[in-house]
Amino acid sequence: MSQFGSQFHGKSGRRLKGNGKIRLKNRDKKRHEMGGYFTSTKLADANAVKRVRARGGNNKDKLQYAGFANLLVGKAYKKVKIKTIMESKDNRNFARLNIITKGTIIDTEDGKAMVTNRPGREGFINAVKI
Repeated sequence: MSQFGSQFHGKSGRRLKGNGKIRLKNRDKKRHEMGGYFTSTKLADANAVKRVRARGGNNKDKLQYAGFANLLVGKAYKKVKIKTIMESKDNRNFARLNIITKGTIIDTEDGKAMVTNRPGREGFINAVKI
């Protein structure tokens, strides 16, 4: 199904349960059940959002490039510029490649902050100060 630009998300056929027999799937996944590819949000000067068609004719915003983050200060959010990416819990190479995911520690104008949302799915970055 790679011709449709999708990725398989589902249970492995090698999973063992019960008596140790290999589990066989009863059918292949259909096109409308397929998942999307990982959106690697990269560090840039400005934000760039890509709009993708979702199920039911709805739209999803995916953040392609990020330059700013919404930093939680007290009870209000403040828009701050992202300087660098310090570390990533998902993959240590993400920090080297400047890829931002949930849990990534970023360096902003107001100090270190941790990303609390999923920018590749929501189209923006929310962060809290560390």
